[in-house]
Amino acid sequence: EDFLTLIFKAMIKDTLNSSHPVSSAVQSSEQIEEMFDTLSYIKGASLLLMLKHYLTKDVFQAGIEVYLHNHNYGTAQSDDLWDSMNKITNGTLDVKKMMKTWIVLKGFPLVTVVRKGKIISVQQEKFLYRVEPENWTSDASYLWHIPLTYITNRCNFTHCINAYLLDQKSGM
Repeated sequence: EDFLTLIFKAMIKDTLNSSHPVSSAVQSSEQIEEMFDTLSYIKGASLLLMLKHYLTKDVFQAGIEVYLHNHNYGTAQSDDLWDSMNKITNGTLDVKKMMKTWIVLKGFPLVTVVRKGKIISVQQEKFLYRVEPENWTSDASYLWHIPLTYITNRCNFTHCINAYLLDQKSGM
């Protein structure tokens, strides 16, 4: 419950155009200190939970184990974690490409789902809670790789969850 409250507070902060990405290049120690704020930690934790749910707990755990084994007592970058996950998925999913969209873009997407008969379409756009004119920048190029999971009425209770990766502005 407390974590959920923190997530919502971080999301409100992240909806502002004055927000910042989870990961960015830094040139000074002051920039490093500015980068490690509540937003970075809570959004980072949320992204890892999203990845764990999408990959499944066992695959995610195996990726973490590979990462920890390869980088114990050493330094690492975010790409090292994604590369470890890619090893476990055996090329079936480019985790690095997917997660880069989440850590280098500020904010998060609004996903709209429309159903017309048996056809379901989804569309993404950057969500802004409040536009701040002095900090406004165009978000036309923002494109996340969004892992979507869904359940159909054909669920047989052994395999109920389906997955779809929305990696374009819209899809079906």
